[in-house]
Amino acid sequence: MLANLARLPKDSILGLAALARADQRPNKIDLTVGVYLDENGVCPVMQAVRDAQAELVFEETSKVYLPPQGDVAFVAQMPKLVLGGSHPAVIEGRFSTIQTPGGCGALRIASEVLAVANPSAKVWLPNPTWPVHEPLLGSVGLEFARYAYYDDDTHSLDFERMMRDLQGVKSGDAVLLHGCCHNPCGADLNESQWQKVADLLLDRGAMPLIDIAYQGLGDDLEQDALGVRMLAKQLPEVLIAASCSKNFGLYRERTGATIFVTHTAEQADVALSQALGAARRLYSMPPAHGAIIAGKILSSPQLEMSWRNELQQMTQRMQTLREDLSAQLSTQTQRDFSFVAREKGMFSFLGLTVAQVHELRDEHAVYMLDSSRINVAGLTPERTERLARAIKHVL
Repeated sequence: MLANLARLPKDSILGLAALARADQRPNKIDLTVGVYLDENGVCPVMQAVRDAQAELVFEETSKVYLPPQGDVAFVAQMPKLVLGGSHPAVIEGRFSTIQTPGGCGALRIASEVLAVANPSAKVWLPNPTWPVHEPLLGSVGLEFARYAYYDDDTHSLDFERMMRDLQGVKSGDAVLLHGCCHNPCGADLNESQWQKVADLLLDRGAMPLIDIAYQGLGDDLEQDALGVRMLAKQLPEVLIAASCSKNFGLYRERTGATIFVTHTAEQADVALSQALGAARRLYSMPPAHGAIIAGKILSSPQLEMSWRNELQQMTQRMQTLREDLSAQLSTQTQRDFSFVAREKGMFSFLGLTVAQVHELRDEHAVYMLDSSRINVAGLTPERTERLARAIKHVL
């Protein structure tokens, strides 16, 4: 029977990253996979994570399963991180949380619950969006629609077209929104735009599904959560998929959470029961290590302060890299690349053609996606200068 299977193509991002790793040229620049890298090209273990991990090794006496909902401290602290401790939904207990295997697991659990709540719901995805959104959410049979988000010509959010497209949203639909640091374009909604989205969704009777995978890597932990907190205050129901991969550096630990904000505490408990049922079908029990570490950090004032300070240093480094890249590209090419400095988080489109991207790869050992999406965190000052010279050449 297995002999009947057809070979699937490699994942476009992971396959390209493998090509970059295999490239033996000493001056290669790999800007493909979205992980934070330090100035030495290493994805670091944060000091607070090291300290919490040391505590865990000393204290841990059993490897028994976690509760199905997840680590107790993690589940208690994540809503406070995402929504804020003084948020009305938190104070009134109108929320529930389940630990998941990473942000991917959080999205999948959200889609499972959404499909039970309204099997005919249509999920509206921004164009562009993270390419795994569609297979993750579509695996439960949900249908999709697309709304405009990014204008390639102006290198900016096309909010007017976005709002025009979202006029087609109907009651019972879900609209996927990036909480901050949009992947792949780096262009985020401002406060006024978030308010207009909230008004539209409230008027249409639609529910936001907010993917917040980069909280703290745009401006800071509070500013980056502005949109999700606003929608959770003004709308009766919000689905949130949160990841600890990027802001805690817990990539391989697969640590995330699905948060349900509802109209009443009873409805939140019912949603959690559906999430627990879905988790039992999919993976039974959540992984422990990363969630216990994140829960320890968020529960300890000393560890949390250490984590917040290091996270802010990472964010400031990426902003400096953005400003440097913007200046270098503008100087080298005599074109306007100021949009790179205005965008947030790890990613930006450089506006190159596929042919130019391939020439960068073949002739200059520079690896980026065919869309010209780059991971800014993969740069250093020396790499930025070489990248700008290479782009000048292909332009």
